[in-house]
Amino acid sequence: MGLSDFKSSNPAFTSYFWDGENKSSSKMTISGIFIKSLTSILIISFVTFCIWRLHADGYDVTWYSLGGIIASIILSVAISYKNHWAPVIVPLYAIAQGCFLGAFSAFIKDKFPDMPYQAIGVTIVTFFVMLILYQTRIIKVTQKLRSVIITASITIGVVYLISWILAFFDIKTFIWGTSWLAIIFTAVSAIVASFALLLDFDYIEKHKNTAEKSKEWLATWGLLVTLVWLYIEVLRLMQKLAIRF
Repeated sequence: MGLSDFKSSNPAFTSYFWDGENKSSSKMTISGIFIKSLTSILIISFVTFCIWRLHADGYDVTWYSLGGIIASIILSVAISYKNHWAPVIVPLYAIAQGCFLGAFSAFIKDKFPDMPYQAIGVTIVTFFVMLILYQTRIIKVTQKLRSVIITASITIGVVYLISWILAFFDIKTFIWGTSWLAIIFTAVSAIVASFALLLDFDYIEKHKNTAEKSKEWLATWGLLVTLVWLYIEVLRLMQKLAIRF
């Protein structure tokens, strides 16, 4: 079975990005991905903190949220077609996500000051728990598990897309409320996002020391996509539980 046969639910880890992976003598390494991921996370954290300060000073940061998510989508499309631009696009993506997450979490922070920090903590713990489960092979990434996670991720994405479109027409779907159905949906989304990390770990492990060095930026982008998704779901779940109880 070739490397291109392995699949992941993360759009960054598709065979498209790994064509010609043996052209360079310098290969993708775990340490390289770690450094780039840590740098990107620090960028997101710094931008998020700046947005929080603006919000605290009375500035309307709504447009940062909207602009951040639109920029993130545009950059994701760009990196899908121009993967050799990844060293430039990934830092820009981190800035865009910082704007979105900063504004998104700032509104929640108003009513629940400690909640964003708690969500960050839960996200970090979840990351390492899933990494340990993967490394110890307590959970094995089989073809069946991969298919289930991919299907669940796509389904959740479609539900969100439909809900966002309907929101423009002032039609609120169940996912935005605090009903038990909404809470269950968000909880399931968070669980799927955490399991998506397993696919990311699996794909990186299969390509380490094989794919060319530049692919580290693409692997970094893939991890950012999953971690941001996980953080958002955890924060939304905590918010819904706090409001309901």
